[in-house]
Amino acid sequence: MELQWWSILPFVVMLASIAVLPLVPATSHWWEKNSHQLLVALVLGLPVAVWMLVAIGWEPVFASVVEYIQFISLLLALFVVSGGIFLRGDIQATPRNNTIFLAIGALLASFVGTTGAAMLLIRPLLNTNREREYRVHTVLFTIFMVANCGGLLTPLGDPPLFLGFLRGVPFTWTFNLAGEWLFVNAMLLSIYFALDSWYYSQEPAADILADKTDIEPLGLRGANNLIWFVVIIAAVAFAPSIDAEAIEAGHATVMDWIPLREMIMLAAAAASYKLGDKRARFEDNQFEWGPIAEVAALFIGIFLTMIPALRYLDEVAGSLPLNEITFFVFTGGLSSLLDNAPTYATFFEMAGQIPHPGGATVAGVPELYLRSISLGAVLCGALTYIGNGPNFMVKSVAEARDVEMPSFGGYIGRSFMYLVPVLAAMVLLFIANPLWAKLLGVVLVVVLLANNVRLLRSSRRLALADA
Repeated sequence: MELQWWSILPFVVMLASIAVLPLVPATSHWWEKNSHQLLVALVLGLPVAVWMLVAIGWEPVFASVVEYIQFISLLLALFVVSGGIFLRGDIQATPRNNTIFLAIGALLASFVGTTGAAMLLIRPLLNTNREREYRVHTVLFTIFMVANCGGLLTPLGDPPLFLGFLRGVPFTWTFNLAGEWLFVNAMLLSIYFALDSWYYSQEPAADILADKTDIEPLGLRGANNLIWFVVIIAAVAFAPSIDAEAIEAGHATVMDWIPLREMIMLAAAAASYKLGDKRARFEDNQFEWGPIAEVAALFIGIFLTMIPALRYLDEVAGSLPLNEITFFVFTGGLSSLLDNAPTYATFFEMAGQIPHPGGATVAGVPELYLRSISLGAVLCGALTYIGNGPNFMVKSVAEARDVEMPSFGGYIGRSFMYLVPVLAAMVLLFIANPLWAKLLGVVLVVVLLANNVRLLRSSRRLALADA
């Protein structure tokens, strides 16, 4: 069955609901309840699932449900385990210390996953900055770097790269993206440091004084939960899950039906919850189920309504002008709206079927295209709240700590202000081939760094005036 353009409308309505309902006075309070979010997701998603079952068959619905179970199981396990680990203490919330926090988080993201790193870092980062008035930009850059861009170096870092690993991409191949990882995260760190320095100079004197006087050495509480982190990471790397492709093809074994990976991860989460440090979880971290409940409710609607959207994309792919630049643009743009893992898988399969541009291949895909697809799926997941699962979780945790986060559209505006110029410079310097593109990339970097210098000078002038 060939789908028409209107088949993506339920998905568009789902996105519009996430973007608009929290902003409309008549629906904003109604939308805050997870049960109401789930109601909207099911009202939109279930009819689409039934339609796909009748019109196409059970296979695409089954695959989407399996992917949702795998997706939410990983997020739930990491959320529960990280909730039992508390970095106690309170250091001064200076721009330097905050930047070090983000740098550590960006490095951890590639080895414990963007979800694990984000959930580990966001609470101590918020605790450190609790005396400060201006905190929104710190949460935004946590989403940019720790929940997304930091996870580029290994298949453990982000689900799209893990899908590539399952499809035959060598585990160490992603280390080839180290240059792009270092460039993007270093640029974001430099922008954050300048921006946080400017906001720091705007902080009320009483808040700065409270921050300086309320100091406590750092220490780790609930460290035994690190064992469960290792169990989850090992399960992701080595344990099998439901093999939807084998089941759809009709040659599945008994083991292909068993979600062993998810069973191990959820067992680790249950052990962490029951055996972990209760003070670290409930008193220090103020653990609650709201953030993961919100993600679970919204993404079931996203996964179901995007079934026809992904199928329609697959049908029109042959008419798309695909090259190393457009693979990044298409994969990245759609990863910011669709979940980035199935988007990666769609373009991965597509890249293996189009005319070969020459050069090396990896898992049957031209390496030139695989780089663009990997970069687009991971980095551009930060462009919206729904581009990657941890984004909404970080937002929810921050809002639970009384940080007024931007709306859906407001977040996109911030990402286009801070993140998109860095990604554009990366594309020009690392992906585009013409010399003029490289020179344009250098110019863009100079402009970004010059703006950083301007902010730093302005913050120093304000600091001297206050002194």
